Amino acid sequence: MNYPNFYNQIENIKLQDNLSDFLGAFEEGIIEFSYLDVVKIAGHSCPTVLGAYLMTLEGLKALYPLELPKRGGIKVEFKESLTDGTAGVVANVISAITGATTNSGFKGISGSFDRRNLLFFEKEISSNVKFTRLDTQESVEVFYDPSSILFDENMQILMKKMIQKLATKEEKIKFGILWQERVEKISNNINKVIKTIK
Repeated sequence: MNYPNFYNQIENIKLQDNLSDFLGAFEEGIIEFSYLDVVKIAGHSCPTVLGAYLMTLEGLKALYPLELPKRGGIKVEFKESLTDGTAGVVANVISAITGATTNSGFKGISGSFDRRNLLFFEKEISSNVKFTRLDTQESVEVFYDPSSILFDENMQILMKKMIQKLATKEEKIKFGILWQERVEKISNNINKVIKTIK
């Protein structure tokens, strides 16, 4: 499986999951997600998928400065509805990492490990996403804005040709390279595109 090398250079997200520990899936329930993992889940790499990953990475760092984040112990809120814009894509990535779901997740075992009713939409928040620890009720709001990282000027031309099915094989390859180059630039400018407020 070939993919851009910068995927491997993005910091991994490590969490502790009591359910994984209980069922013996991972030693002590320690789970690690990479950007490559979420690209596989989403089926593609783009500024939205990367943004979902980076918001989770930086949000959990702010929320758990001295310990591993507790997977399944985090409430996630969005200001958009599930069907607005890219909210569904972002939610899928964050849900996969945090374990938070609406009412479709794991129901738990004898009252423990319930992953339902931890993911909410259309909430009155100003940020892109809000993470809340269930154990302490501490919250962090995360803002993501990659607009300052500009596209290569040739991308719009190539995208138009791709959509119209007029692009040559070489142009298709070039478009993909330019697209991933912008994603890489965003990943190299986390402090510029992500802001967290506790």
